[in-house]
Amino acid sequence: MKLLDLSVTIEGGLPSDPAFMIPEIEYWDHQKGAENMITFFSGSNKDDLPKGLGWAIEFIKLTTHSGTHLDAPWHYHPTMNKGEPARSIDQAPLEWCFSDGVVIDFRDKTDGYLVTAQDFGDAFTKIDYTLKPLDIVLVCTGADKYWGKQEYLVKGCGMSREATLWLLDQGVKVVGIDAWSWDRPLPFIAKDFAVTKDSSLIWEGHFAGIEKEYYHMEKMTNLDKLPSHGFKVACFPIKIKGASAGWVRPVAFLP
Repeated sequence: MKLLDLSVTIEGGLPSDPAFMIPEIEYWDHQKGAENMITFFSGSNKDDLPKGLGWAIEFIKLTTHSGTHLDAPWHYHPTMNKGEPARSIDQAPLEWCFSDGVVIDFRDKTDGYLVTAQDFGDAFTKIDYTLKPLDIVLVCTGADKYWGKQEYLVKGCGMSREATLWLLDQGVKVVGIDAWSWDRPLPFIAKDFAVTKDSSLIWEGHFAGIEKEYYHMEKMTNLDKLPSHGFKVACFPIKIKGASAGWVRPVAFLP
C-alpha cells in the first residue's frame, strides 16, 4: 500500500491567504528552549542539559482555515438542512471522514469558471464511475501549483450551488479541492456581482450547506497524482470546540 499526503505545509508569511489570515510562527530553538527549560528545575543551569540544549517549541498564530482544513456547516451558516442547528467541526461524523475517494479533473476549466452539475455528470461519465453514498469527491483544479504565491488566491475554478447540491443528492458528505476555496476565487465573484447585483452569486457553493449538510476540504495538493478512483481517503479534522473548521492532514491510501 502507498500513502500520498494531500495537504500543504503551514508556513509563516506566505502570501497565499488574505493578509489578515496569513499564519505567524515564532520558533524557539534549542538554545532558547534551554533558557526556558532550566526555570523548571531549581538550581539548574544550561550545563545540566545535553550540550547545553533544551527543548524546541513553536508558537503559532493562525486561523482554523489556515493550511489544509475541513470546513464544517457552522462556517456557512448557523443552520443546515433547512433549519437544523449547524454542526461545528468537533461534531463532524468521523465515519464520513474515511471512505472511497474519487478525483474529478477540472484542470481544463479556466480560472474563475463556475462548475455546473452538468460538468460533474459529464466528468463521471468520462471516468466511467457511478457515485455512491459517502464517496469523498476531490476536485483537481491545478491551483495548488501556485501555493506559496499571491496568484494562488485567483487560481482555479469553483463550484456552483447546483453542482454542490448535485453531489450531495448522490449521498456525498465530504468533498475537497486543491484551490483556496470550494467557491470560485472571491475576486471573480466580486466582479460579477458588481455588474449584476445578483446576490445568489455570493459564496453559492458554501451556502449550499444551508440546504444540505456537508463538509469540504480546501487548500489540498497532489490530487493530480491520484487515479480517478480505486483508493481510500482519510481526513479526520482536529477537534476545536464550536469551531467552523479544523486543520486536517488528508491522506490517500493507494493499492
